[in-house]
Amino acid sequence: MRSRFSAPVSKVTSAAAKTDVTRSRFSGRLRSLVPAIVPDISKALFAAGEALAVDAQTSITEGSVSGRQHVSSAAGQPPNADTHHLANNIEVTQDTPLKVVVTSKAKYSASLEFGTSRMSERPFMRPAAERARPEINKRISRAARRAIRQHFRG
Repeated sequence: MRSRFSAPVSKVTSAAAKTDVTRSRFSGRLRSLVPAIVPDISKALFAAGEALAVDAQTSITEGSVSGRQHVSSAAGQPPNADTHHLANNIEVTQDTPLKVVVTSKAKYSASLEFGTSRMSERPFMRPAAERARPEINKRISRAARRAIRQHFRG
């Protein structure tokens, strides 16, 4: 006697074959997903790095006066630009597609950012990074969603 839950062997085999083909096609599309979305995420990361650099530069130059009228910043505040060397030496590099580095090449950057035994810190990069964090996350999420949609449509 045949149970009401059993199916003929040929139907089960056919369904299993369809499932294997679908699974194979799907896993192939998934494997190709990562290489497909990396360029979009890479562009978003670089743009976010540039925005962070601009924010750090702005915090240094905003309201500062050069020359004889220059006034040093207060402890804990971003440094006030005098020669603009610090702000002009902030650069963005992309070491790998998924790694963007924002650095300041001025020799005294670390002393200002973290302070010394003789001077309190005058951070400019860390606050810029904290302010940029939500926007960086949004840019990456948007780029990933857009790339995934495009990948599965195409």
